[in-house]
Amino acid sequence: MTKIKMCGLTSYEDIKAANELRPDYIGFVFAKKSKRFVTFEKAKALRAGLECSIKAVGVFVDEDIRTVAELLNCGIIDIAQLHGKEDDDYIVRLKAMTHKTVMKAFRISTKQDAAAAQASPADIVLLDAGAGGGVTFDWSLVSTVERPYFLAGGLAPDNAADAVAALHPFALDVSSGIETDGHKDKKKMAAFIDAVRKEDIR
Repeated sequence: MTKIKMCGLTSYEDIKAANELRPDYIGFVFAKKSKRFVTFEKAKALRAGLECSIKAVGVFVDEDIRTVAELLNCGIIDIAQLHGKEDDDYIVRLKAMTHKTVMKAFRISTKQDAAAAQASPADIVLLDAGAGGGVTFDWSLVSTVERPYFLAGGLAPDNAADAVAALHPFALDVSSGIETDGHKDKKKMAAFIDAVRKEDIR
């Protein structure tokens, strides 16, 4: 079964919808330049209302490693998703400091990008078109990636099933594709999950 991550949750309404729809993961964005940014305090409050079966992912961009480790170790998040210039040394150190799951995002525009993702010491890799641009990349570029990965970039209810059928990724990661006017839309969230689940049982 393809897992689902719904990223960029910012409100109690978002958490309530997630609890009802049961994606496998939700994401809190800690990058201050993002329109979906939440403070650590807000994330802690939102996490308190999240069903325990849903894992919380924290999205960071070149954050101080001690801050990321603290959020992992205190239980506000279960997984760190790194979207900046964090190198292999940073990843290895963070894993040693927390013994928690570390995910590294890779922007895929060439076969070399895919090879770098394949070689990463991160526990999980995320393959993306860019920084929240809401567009897909050329999926044929990742045909050589043999490790499990999260697929992101331009996913929405109308192409989620295509992504599952074409690539069979470990998980799909969606954010803007389940929004209306910049806010999470429960109907779109439900439609996305439905599209993935229907394709999985074919």
